[in-house]
Amino acid sequence: MSLLYSPTTLGPLALQNHLVMAPMTRSRATGNVPNPLMVEYYGQRATAGLIITEGTSPSPNGLGYPRIPGIFSCAQTEGWKAVTGAVHRKGAKIFLQLMHCGRIAHPINMPDGARIMAPSAVGASGEMYTDKDGMHSYPVPEVMSEEDISATVEEYAQAARSAFIAGFDGIELHGANGYLVEQFIRPNTNRRSDSYGGAIENRARFMLEVVEAVTGAIGKERVGIRLSPFGVFNDMPLYDAMEEEYGYLARQLNVAGPAYIHLVDHSSMGAPVVPDSIKGTFRREFDGALILSGGYDAERAESDLDAKKCDLIAVGRPFLANPDLVERWKTGAAVNQPDMSTAYSPGPKGYTDYPALH
Repeated sequence: MSLLYSPTTLGPLALQNHLVMAPMTRSRATGNVPNPLMVEYYGQRATAGLIITEGTSPSPNGLGYPRIPGIFSCAQTEGWKAVTGAVHRKGAKIFLQLMHCGRIAHPINMPDGARIMAPSAVGASGEMYTDKDGMHSYPVPEVMSEEDISATVEEYAQAARSAFIAGFDGIELHGANGYLVEQFIRPNTNRRSDSYGGAIENRARFMLEVVEAVTGAIGKERVGIRLSPFGVFNDMPLYDAMEEEYGYLARQLNVAGPAYIHLVDHSSMGAPVVPDSIKGTFRREFDGALILSGGYDAERAESDLDAKKCDLIAVGRPFLANPDLVERWKTGAAVNQPDMSTAYSPGPKGYTDYPALH
């Protein structure tokens, strides 16, 4: 029997297969509140073993892009309840990905009073889209004080508690792709001279404090974290000590004890290749579950599971375009190709209208 489609477990959770729907920003949460269109989208894809939602902000300060959801208001929590209900009715489990954008933000996309904050006053190169006024350069962020850091850690903990109230099976911390957690980890965006900057032991402190806060709030077995060693997205250049430092993160996370680490490899989309050695380091150093993602098809997914390189396989774009991806892969049916021109636009086109086999 194929391992990929066989049932498995993740901590206390029973999963209907080894396939994970990777988190993907889809920008349909008008007003930053989950809505019926999102309920339909996630429900359509609930033949996955585990769904990880799009990045969801723990606070108004974490909202960077247009129309991304949050979980810091009662309306948002209620909106997510409908999503988790739809997913659970089809047998999948669902984790909420908590994403604080940090410096990857623009005031036009944020509510009044929200602040763009980061470890250091280093603006990202490039531009961000705004619904009201098109493309804008990234502003230079405010430097987070130690009080700001403590408040932000508590926002993550409160968001985890709210996710639990909304019916999620757990949360995934977004520690990848150039957002706030990774902004603390990487030396180009963290130029602090206090206990949160300098050596990797200090640059990892924010991440580990957030992990401790959310695991304390909802339990270690309900928390995962996504990391992107060798990722360069959002102006995060490679540096010489990267492999060594991510090895340190693997060991520290093993002590902290979340349920899983989710490693991103975007080389299939043109990013630098993540060396097999770093994936092997995480497999060796971390006792929890390892999720690998990045350009997988059914054959490679099956091969890596059989070789015990990981415990679960996450796929993004194939799930975007194929609500019934599990059946298509299982039967060898043709797959729909994603239309990236509608990936982040409002409305159902390119979201809930991809055809299923039946």
